[in-house]
Amino acid sequence: MRPEPGGCCCRRPVRANGCVKNGEVRNGYVRSSTAAAAGQIHHVTENGGLYKRPFNEVFEETPMLVAVLTYVGYGVLTLFGYLRDFLRHWRIEKCHHATEREEQKDFVSLYQDFENFYTRNLYMRIRDNWNRPICSVPGARVDIMERQSHDYNWSFKYTGNIIKGVINMGSYNYLGFARNTGSCQEAAAEVLKEYGAGVCSTRQEIGNLDKHEELEKLVARFLGVEAAMTYGMGFATNSMNIPALVGKGCLILSDELNHASLVLGARLSGATIRIFKHNNMQSLEKLLKDAIVYGQPRTRRPWKKILILVEGIYSMEGSIVRLPEVIALKKKYKAYLYLDEAHSIGALGPSGRGVVDYFGLDPEDVDVMMGTFTKSFGASGGYIGGKKALIDYLRTHSHSAVYATSMSPPVMEQIITSMKCIMGQDGTSLGKECIQQLAENTRYFRRRLKEMGFIIYGNEDSPVVPLMLYMPAKIGAFGREMLKRNIGVVVVGFPATPIIESRARFCLSAAHTKEILDTALKEIDEVGDLLQLKYSRRRLVPLLDRPFDETTYEETED
Repeated sequence: MRPEPGGCCCRRPVRANGCVKNGEVRNGYVRSSTAAAAGQIHHVTENGGLYKRPFNEVFEETPMLVAVLTYVGYGVLTLFGYLRDFLRHWRIEKCHHATEREEQKDFVSLYQDFENFYTRNLYMRIRDNWNRPICSVPGARVDIMERQSHDYNWSFKYTGNIIKGVINMGSYNYLGFARNTGSCQEAAAEVLKEYGAGVCSTRQEIGNLDKHEELEKLVARFLGVEAAMTYGMGFATNSMNIPALVGKGCLILSDELNHASLVLGARLSGATIRIFKHNNMQSLEKLLKDAIVYGQPRTRRPWKKILILVEGIYSMEGSIVRLPEVIALKKKYKAYLYLDEAHSIGALGPSGRGVVDYFGLDPEDVDVMMGTFTKSFGASGGYIGGKKALIDYLRTHSHSAVYATSMSPPVMEQIITSMKCIMGQDGTSLGKECIQQLAENTRYFRRRLKEMGFIIYGNEDSPVVPLMLYMPAKIGAFGREMLKRNIGVVVVGFPATPIIESRARFCLSAAHTKEILDTALKEIDEVGDLLQLKYSRRRLVPLLDRPFDETTYEETED
């Protein structure tokens, strides 16, 4: 399995799918030569009517000159990195990073391996763009603690000043429920008084509260499934439950851009893992066919299970899974489907029920529905929904359920209150208004950035908006310039992305007003001119078709 960075950062190699080419119709799209010249994509009803709505997801190719200059930039930084390592070795330059003690010089190196080269010599140059401490609610605006470094980002000192009212374009607060006022805060405060902050036990011992039962019934009703189970940590929901579902003799087919939690869970399971190209149904079907025809390596026995792992919204691309086609393939080849809706639940669909609701599909067609409460619900933890038999099995076999401490009562109440608000069970239309506001903000923000000349990735309905920076020097420069203008953004570079595809990632929220977005867009426009980031040539193309060979997937065997 290919390595993945931590957090929500996912690698994104060259992408491919079954879109159009030279006027062909594939995966519900047609692109004529006229449309190609105009840079337009037209939706058509194909694939047996799988798509009930337009699915517009286009990517602009990296300009050749920009790609060359990006490689040159990384090359220059690498050469200077080797020079600085040489100077540190001979103690000409002060060495700040961890080193082995003299008496351990014959041991296998613990710190000074080659993998730390990037951290020492490239990441440190722009380290000030990450881990900035905030001291307020992560709402539409945040307060950031000011800090300075006098040793080139090896250490930081806090000045004692607070940068007030920074526009927050980085938090996953999609529906705006991360706040310290309103019904959610009041309900959580009441539960805190009654139950306290912690449970101090696992669910199977004495940590199963009535609130846990209430939450799980509500989640199952919200998702439209038979039963659901909740967990205290979203990452562990994936990494600890996948090993409970598959093991040796099973096959996992994983999208190449899946989150690190899915990757870790797949590795821990002991199952064979094969990777298909991002959102590419041709690549997925090829692997499914091969799995059925050839079976397990060496023995050629049939696989015990075939599990497809996909995400609703891919957090670094802003792309949405082609769920109707994935479900069609899953049914055709009798596989199981595991859907991670961490970013899509609450943020997509007319009723906020995620990518299944977005495409108007039946929840029963997804075998394992996973999601988190850390984003749209403004809380923490995760859930798995599905058949009652599945949930009953996980209650006794999932490490995250058996050994982890139960979810905190005030956190549960935050989820319950926000979910009832989304469902309209609070007696107001606030939830529906938040979903509509997020959709409007997403389309407006994406359209304006494209009009300015930036290269933007992802689906037009995705609230995750990657703006391409490309060159390494512009990663740090963009983050710093935006903060100077009171805009907090997330910038991402290699190895979280391909080396030539560094980017800034904006996350839209229903809490953002049009005035806030216009202010942010004005400053982004100015910084774009200052750093010359407007690379777009208006040549929008779908995900590229790519021929398949034996390198289409990788395999790990026991």
